[in-house]
Amino acid sequence: MTSLKQKNFTKLLLDKALVLVLLLMITAIIIIEPSFLQWRVLKDIFTQSSIKLICALGLMFPLLLGGTDLAGGRQVGLAAVIVASMTQTMTYASRLYPNLPDLPVIVPILIALVVVAIIGFLNGFMIAKLRMAPFIATFGMSTIVYGINCLYFAQEPNRSQPIGGIKESLTMLSSTKIFGISLLVYIAIVVAIIAWFVLNRTVYGKHLYVVGGNKDAAKVSGVNVAFIIISAFVIESILVGFAGILEVARTGGANSAYGNAYEFDAISSCVVGGVSLSGGIGKVSGAVIGVIIFTIISYGLTFIGMNPNWQLIIKGLIICSAVALDMRKNA
Repeated sequence: MTSLKQKNFTKLLLDKALVLVLLLMITAIIIIEPSFLQWRVLKDIFTQSSIKLICALGLMFPLLLGGTDLAGGRQVGLAAVIVASMTQTMTYASRLYPNLPDLPVIVPILIALVVVAIIGFLNGFMIAKLRMAPFIATFGMSTIVYGINCLYFAQEPNRSQPIGGIKESLTMLSSTKIFGISLLVYIAIVVAIIAWFVLNRTVYGKHLYVVGGNKDAAKVSGVNVAFIIISAFVIESILVGFAGILEVARTGGANSAYGNAYEFDAISSCVVGGVSLSGGIGKVSGAVIGVIIFTIISYGLTFIGMNPNWQLIIKGLIICSAVALDMRKNA
């Protein structure tokens, strides 16, 4: 009986150890700088979390399959640059496309989402049909996407200058406030609800968990494993692309560096929230909690004036710890 209790305690410690450490870090930040609890600061954290949450929800789909997408961040950047280049005001002096007519904002958004969806399809196809390891397939795709993004960004007359002059019809997605909170936060909540519904209330979601838990058993059960894998990567690409579009709305511009390393923050947030890298385990609520905790720490370290280089070290330690604990839990 004592042995069973010790085993259960060890399991609980492994499950919650990193979350407890991160909460202690947040407590330390509050003690060092009590003004961190101001409502203004919390609103900024929620706004920053909204875009990262959409990225994390996207990455959650391949993670539930036991895979990953190292091209996620580069797709954020590509979608951002495509949309920004096509939503510049007609009076802006440095338009990337001087002769482009005034398009409804939905047109560039759809173009960007189609482009990243194709990338997601190619990722899924390489993994499902060509039997490539997700790490290798998406790492190669990340390099390709970044190259395409840089070529697109460097074309005349832009010459790699930051893209600005974004239409108000796009930036209003960030500037609009409801009860003092940015519209981005509400958009993220809606995306989270849709993701929860897909994963928990649809046959597709159940099949996704089954494939992530045991591909062979899924095949025997009649699940179209290739379709689940490819579609999961397409959904992920659409969500990270959408996050890139919202990033343009938030910042009012774009450059080829947008989205750099976003996938690592998203993956680590998911793992902190209980999404297993082995596949088949994870909840939307966990991803939400992980993103909020991770954003609070990132924002908090900046808020107390910590050297950015030390912040990178701490973030790296969190990621390594999250992965190590996940491996131990599922060993």
